[in-house]
Amino acid sequence: QVQLVESGGGLVQAGGSLRLSCAASGGTFRPYAMGWFRQAPGKEREFVAAISASGGSTYYGESVKGRFTISRDNAKNTVALQMNSLKPEDTAVYYCAGRRSAVHSMGARYEYWGQGTQVTVSS
Repeated sequence: QVQLVESGGGLVQAGGSLRLSCAASGGTFRPYAMGWFRQAPGKEREFVAAISASGGSTYYGESVKGRFTISRDNAKNTVALQMNSLKPEDTAVYYCAGRRSAVHSMGARYEYWGQGTQVTVSS
């Protein structure tokens, strides 16, 4: 069973950048499509980005297109989310998720989840 641990969250000013990382252990990382989701207080979980098992295909939520970039390193069992031009509305807990199938934008389709990392963007 795969365990996922996120890191890299923190406090940043609007317009700044952060890079989140998700490290996988306990299983074979390569077959898993990976996704990033976020949840702000009082709001539903939102799809942020996803990447195919090979890394050849990426997908983004509308609110982050052009600002965020997802990538993965299968040799290191990691997936990253580079976040640029951050806005206060990006403030949320960010979760890494994995599924042993094709990428999907619905969180319910993912089998494995990390504990989340807080991102706070000040105005």
